[in-house]
Amino acid sequence: MHRAEQLAWLSSRAHELATSDAWKCALEAAEDDDPGTDLKHRANLRELRREFDRATKLSSELVVRDSVAGSLAKHAWADARARSDFSSFAPHLATLLEIAREKADLWGYDDEPYDALLEGYERGTSTAAVASLFDAMRPAVREIAAGAVAKSAAHVVALPPGPYPIEAQQRLNARIAESIGFDFQAGRIDTTAHPFCTTLGPRDVRLTTRYMESDFTSSLFGVLHEAGHGLYEQGLVAEDFGLASGSAVSLGIHESQSRLWENHVGRSRAFWEKWYPVAQEAFPQLVRMSLDSFLEYLWRAEFSPIRVEADEATYDLHILLRFQLERELLNGSLAVGDVPAAWNEGFHELFGFAPADDRHGCLQDIHWAMGGIGYFATYTLGNINSAQLFAAARREPAIDMALGGGDYLPLLDWLRRSVHDHGAVYDPADLIARATGNVPSTEAYLVHLQSRYLS
Repeated sequence: MHRAEQLAWLSSRAHELATSDAWKCALEAAEDDDPGTDLKHRANLRELRREFDRATKLSSELVVRDSVAGSLAKHAWADARARSDFSSFAPHLATLLEIAREKADLWGYDDEPYDALLEGYERGTSTAAVASLFDAMRPAVREIAAGAVAKSAAHVVALPPGPYPIEAQQRLNARIAESIGFDFQAGRIDTTAHPFCTTLGPRDVRLTTRYMESDFTSSLFGVLHEAGHGLYEQGLVAEDFGLASGSAVSLGIHESQSRLWENHVGRSRAFWEKWYPVAQEAFPQLVRMSLDSFLEYLWRAEFSPIRVEADEATYDLHILLRFQLERELLNGSLAVGDVPAAWNEGFHELFGFAPADDRHGCLQDIHWAMGGIGYFATYTLGNINSAQLFAAARREPAIDMALGGGDYLPLLDWLRRSVHDHGAVYDPADLIARATGNVPSTEAYLVHLQSRYLS
């Protein structure tokens, strides 16, 4: 509890500074100074005003209460997950939902409280817009996932036995990360229990991964995924660090960058036509496995109860379930005590079986314990955006030819010009439309999944 109180004090102090009269006066003075036609300057002022207005609608008391509830909930979640006992976490989730509804009411929304929370992760969109995308893709994703799983089950492919030495994995991962443009003069790769990317400054982007001596692809795709995040951070305008024009626009756009490099580039045949011989030199046992068999291994699909272990073909089913349950929890149509049953029922509908227990079901993710309601949708938005961006980039013959030859810098340059350089000047949907010529759509993503897993 003492640690929770310390964090609450820091949160309260940060809130006081962000909503202070001094900051308000500085912002108003900047707004009074006509920015003219300077698009970047106008965007920075717009986003500073947006952040200030959202912050001032929350009291310091609510910020403290939210911080304490989150700190206690994370510990309760960890204990409940270890014991597979949702009932012990339920009171904490109820408290966090009450706070989330309170914040939504203060922020305001057009149709449902979920809108106000989603705005914090994917600004400019709405629950209805996301639901429209998800509803449109749901039947096709279910069909593709089922077909991919059946195809993999009919022809099981295994990686040659390890060990795959960690030092050799580290060398290969670094070499590949550098080849796609990650700047090791402005970043590094470290080891952790769960891969992530964090930015400490415009020239300090940290990637992490984890290693399995039985499967070198686990760490490699962790690096490719996090390097996608890192390339975005390294591509933002350094002199605008801390301003909207030097910041990532949303989680859905951020995730599009990681998914693009991990799945569209890193799992492609063209990628491995270049890198598989290199991997075979690093891990001699791979000589016994053909490239075609290796690709079958990479493209295998299996229904898993655990989201973070899901493959590309089945991953979005996990998000569709969470998105539905979050909306129902927030609008009150689903009681907290009924979450395990609703989770298992929804999971069975999508996957054909129910998780064995709460630990493998409704307690597997930490997001709700962190108060991150509205977060999950951005994972599938990232998948959708990644396919649309990649398809648009490949319409340029030089980029498609370069990818076929193992040259990834023309693609990175296109992403720099189309996404990274703009920071948060445009809303996510506008950014996608400007980059691709079309509003966000599931079309390219479904074509990609169909082609890779069923063709």
